[in-house]
Amino acid sequence: MNIGVIGTGNVGQTLAAKLSSLGHAVLIGTRNVAEKAVSTGKDGKSGFKEWLAANSNVKLATFADAAASAEIVINATHGGISVNALQLAGAKNLEGKIILDLANPLDFSHGTPPRLIPELSNINSLGEEIQKSFPLSKVVKTLNTMWCGLMINPDLVGGGDHVNYLSGNDVEAKAKVKSLLKEFGWKDENLFDLGDITGARATEAVLPIWLRVSGALKTGAFNFRIIR
Repeated sequence: MNIGVIGTGNVGQTLAAKLSSLGHAVLIGTRNVAEKAVSTGKDGKSGFKEWLAANSNVKLATFADAAASAEIVINATHGGISVNALQLAGAKNLEGKIILDLANPLDFSHGTPPRLIPELSNINSLGEEIQKSFPLSKVVKTLNTMWCGLMINPDLVGGGDHVNYLSGNDVEAKAKVKSLLKEFGWKDENLFDLGDITGARATEAVLPIWLRVSGALKTGAFNFRIIR
């Protein structure tokens, strides 16, 4: 499958590398290809240039090119800029396609832990805002309630017995995303469908408690599960 990943941060890199290892053709999108291609790390840490060399099957492209050839577009940008990044990818390039949205509308302007952006919480959500901005696309919200290491390898904790939510307006789009999630190792019984895209309000609202727990545990290698 041709997959475009919008965003070159740690989350985007993690998803792109995993998808490529599974045999998908992956383009990872950025605003400035020339600048990003030579981006190196600081204080002895590896940067994007080193990551790209180690993942040579993943191709770097503009947001627009990453979206144009993709069957599924993954939004792995910071939630506060997600709509703008997808606008740069081009509404025409996103038309009729699945946008797998795993971003969260976090506001770091008041320090850490971050708050939810007020206009994208409670009676709205980032997932809904993306769907409103791109009405001809099929937005599926998922994977946004956990650390990126667990997104692509749920067996890292609890034998994989923990929950991942999905929400979206299009039933067929959610089914296609579920198939992709199963390639990552997610079990069908742990994929919990919350209904339409307004379900993103609830899953994005998980972040305040997730961040507090992560801070207390000093790790992101945990998740929640449903017991009934």
